[in-house]
Amino acid sequence: MSTVHEILSKLTLEGDHALPPSAYATVKAYGNFDADRDAAALETAIKTKGVDEVTIVNILTNRSNEQRQDIAFAYQRRTKKELSAALKSALSGHLETTILGLLKTPAQYDASELKGSMKGLGTDEDTLIEIICSRTNPELNAINRAYREMYKTELEKDIISDTSGDFRKLMVALAKGRRNEDASVVDYELIDQDARDLYDAGVKRKGTDVPKWINIMTERSVPHLQKVFERYKSYSPYDMLESIKKEVKGDLENAFVNLVQCIQNKQLYFADRLYDSMKVKYPNTGQGHPPVQSPLRLILFMSSPAQ
Repeated sequence: MSTVHEILSKLTLEGDHALPPSAYATVKAYGNFDADRDAAALETAIKTKGVDEVTIVNILTNRSNEQRQDIAFAYQRRTKKELSAALKSALSGHLETTILGLLKTPAQYDASELKGSMKGLGTDEDTLIEIICSRTNPELNAINRAYREMYKTELEKDIISDTSGDFRKLMVALAKGRRNEDASVVDYELIDQDARDLYDAGVKRKGTDVPKWINIMTERSVPHLQKVFERYKSYSPYDMLESIKKEVKGDLENAFVNLVQCIQNKQLYFADRLYDSMKVKYPNTGQGHPPVQSPLRLILFMSSPAQ
């Protein structure tokens, strides 16, 4: 892990925003794709005594998200049944969770994760933070649409209902997906002004002007903020992450830390999250088997640009 961390920490997102999303994809479209053939093979695998899990896994993990949607459509046309329902009946455990997740679009999967994080008593703030802080404007807009279609309510309304205070304000501001994504002009004067404003609103004064931090960190472009955080170090004795930890606590601290890490280097952020999710031990067992949900969410998201 230390070697991977070392390599990724040297990568920079500067300029990467100009690359198409597919440039980061690890799951590519299958070259010899035939949705009807795959649907027929899945039907046979599901009906096989004991279920042919190997075939199911081989097909669905070697197709892009868009191809999996085509397979699901072909399966329903062929059998008059939904593929997800058939697989849910045939599979169980972590394999069922993973395969059913693969059948959703990235936006649908994120929407379902967000709904789950706010369903019932209490809120899973970690899931809420991870998704909301790491998605781009188009991704957030797609999540909002999917959430509306799936649950007949607005994501923002549920966030407001399940969170409070400055943490709520930060989550709502990010969920709107209105960050400036025009990085064609480098405004050095504004970079310096934002760096000074972040310092003046936090470390320099007693108490923190959190709304000022929220405005800057949710409205400016990622390349702009990367330069702001570098410039910030010329005003403050602490870097941005250290300043956050000194100024705010709880869910708000966690959210700002995740947000800044995503802005600084999203690849490294996900590498760290994926590593951490797989070293968690089950409570009271000492077994090194992590809950599947977190790594699954990360893996599905990282492969989603190949839609």
